[in-house]
Parts: sequence; structure tokens; C-alpha cells
Amino acid sequence: MSVAQRLAELGLTLPDVVPPVAAYVPAVRQGDLVYTAGQLPIIDGQLPAVGKVGDGPGLVDPGTAHDLARQAALNGLAAAVSLVGDVEKVRRVVKVVGFVASDPAFTTQPQVINGASQVLQEIFGDAGVHARSAVGVAVLPMDAPVEVELILEVA
Repeated sequence: MSVAQRLAELGLTLPDVVPPVAAYVPAVRQGDLVYTAGQLPIIDGQLPAVGKVGDGPGLVDPGTAHDLARQAALNGLAAAVSLVGDVEKVRRVVKVVGFVASDPAFTTQPQVINGASQVLQEIFGDAGVHARSAVGVAVLPMDAPVEVELILEVA
């Protein structure tokens, strides 16, 4: 099954590439690798949630943050595909780096970034299994709860 067919089967479409918010490009190719800039979970030009991730009033629920990490990964994939021209050129996901703006008491960043990892594995199967870092940080750009970077091997 092609990647495009798998996306359709999952009910997913790649979003438009999120325009950079500073002096960088969404993705860069070096040889057979594409490195994406950090991708926020922007949908239609907006962040669906802002703030720190944690349990309690005024915090972004970890389940919501998991879904936002999923969106950030899709945004990263869209940035890479815009550079290489076709989702079928993505051979494998090499690495995911996820950042979670965390309340000081929050320590389950890996479960949040699973949102990104799981969607990539759903799309690419065994080629979507990757190395990963999940890091808690004090704050992210635009007060986003999560940010995701991808390194992809491409044809």
C-alpha cells in the first residue's frame, strides 16, 4: 500500500505548510535526509491550545497535548513533503524530537510525544519506527504546549 493510500485509509490529509514565524525555513534537505524546523501544532493559522501541560486547572490536559503532538508531526511531514515533492519519497522516519512546555510537576513528556510517534508509525508502518527524544521545557514559541522536529530519510 502506498503512503498516500495509507493516509487516506487513516482519514488524514497533510496540512498546508505552516509559514515560519522567524528567520528560518520549514525544512532543509542534506543528502538523503530532511531536517524539519520545530513544528508547532498550528491548524488553520491558529494554535488550538496554549500554555503549560500538566494536570490541574489552567493547564493543558496531557491527552490534549498528545493530540497536539500528533498535529505537530503532521505539520512536520507536510514541511518535508513540500521540499521533496511527494510523500512517497519519504523512506523512513529516522528521529523525532519533541518538546513539551511543562508544568514543574509534570513528568510524562514521553506519553505526550507518543502522539507524534504513533501517527508516524500509523502512516509509515515499520519505516515509521524511530529514535526519539521527549524533553520538558519552560516555555515554547507562541506559548505552544508542544513542538516537534523530524529527521526523515528520503529518496
